[in-house]
Order: sequence, then C-alpha cells, then structure tokens
Amino acid sequence: MAILATTRRVSDVVNTACIVICVGCVLGMLAISFVGFLYTLATGSALSWTYSLARLFLPWIGLISITIALRSGEHVAMTLLVRLLPAPLVKASAIATLAVMAFFALLMVWYGWGYFLNATQVYMVSDNIQISYRWTAVTVPLTGLIFLLHLVYGFELLEHFSDENALIDEALGDADRDDAELDSNREVRT
Repeated sequence: MAILATTRRVSDVVNTACIVICVGCVLGMLAISFVGFLYTLATGSALSWTYSLARLFLPWIGLISITIALRSGEHVAMTLLVRLLPAPLVKASAIATLAVMAFFALLMVWYGWGYFLNATQVYMVSDNIQISYRWTAVTVPLTGLIFLLHLVYGFELLEHFSDENALIDEALGDADRDDAELDSNREVRT
C-alpha cells in the first residue's frame, strides 16, 4: 500500500505540474498575441510570426489538459446507463472502462513515441525563429504516460462510484451556511 500511496502522491504532483504548464502555455499565447497587437498599434503593420508561434502552444494545452480533466473526473461519462445496471455489472463495466483507458494510453505512448522520433522537420515561424516539430510531437507520448500514471486512482476516476446525493447535500450545506453568513452580516450592518 505504501507504493500505491507514493504513486498517488506522484500523480498529484504531476497533475499540479500539468496545470502549471497549461496555464503557462495560455499565458505565453496571450503574451505573444498581445505583443503582436501592440506592434500593430504602434507601427500599423503586423508581425508575421506571432500567430504561427502562438499556435505552437495548442498541442500542449489540448493534450495536457486532457490529463487534468481525467484526474479531476471531468471526462465524459455514461453514468445514467451504468447506474441502471446491477452492482456486479457496474463493477465489471468500471473495470472494462479502466482497461480501455489504459489501452488507449499505451497506444498513445507506443505510437506517440514513434511519431516523436520521426518528427525531424523544423517549423519555420520566421526567418530567425525555427522550432523543431518535436516540440509539439512530444506531447502525445507524454500525455499517454501521464494518463497511465493517473490510472493508479482506479475507480476514483470514474463517476459510477461517487455518491451524488452526498455531494449535493454538501454543496447545499455550503450554500445554506453562506446564506446564514450573509444574513448575519446584514444584521450586523443594520
């Protein structure tokens, strides 16, 4: 169990790093676009490289954010259909779901690594800015590896085993508490 706990901690750290990477990529895209906008305002002509450079961040944002969604339980799920099944079939479908997810992640690693190794071309952003296609190609196997790492959470990744009633009660309890705090604040002000 110590190995599982350690691996889950590593998964949490990697998830946090993925969030930081995605936020950094979005901020990088915004900064590049803003520089292009300011340059256009100042000179009246556009920089040719801003759009091309900014879109190189899209594979990072798109693929890495998939792993964040998986870890947060925000992926697409067919919970209504699964909840209609008897308990043994729910568990079997959950195991099948995790197996398919693991297979998909392994395919991403296997084929993504080959894609990365064969990405030998250079992306010409401008005459002076040249970026290897490996910059974007590495996201495919990396996403697969992170996917596999997050699978250590097992059934916790799936919504089939979460108790919505408890979540709703907790959310309503927080809302009731917030309303009570607002009412008490209003009474203090009057």
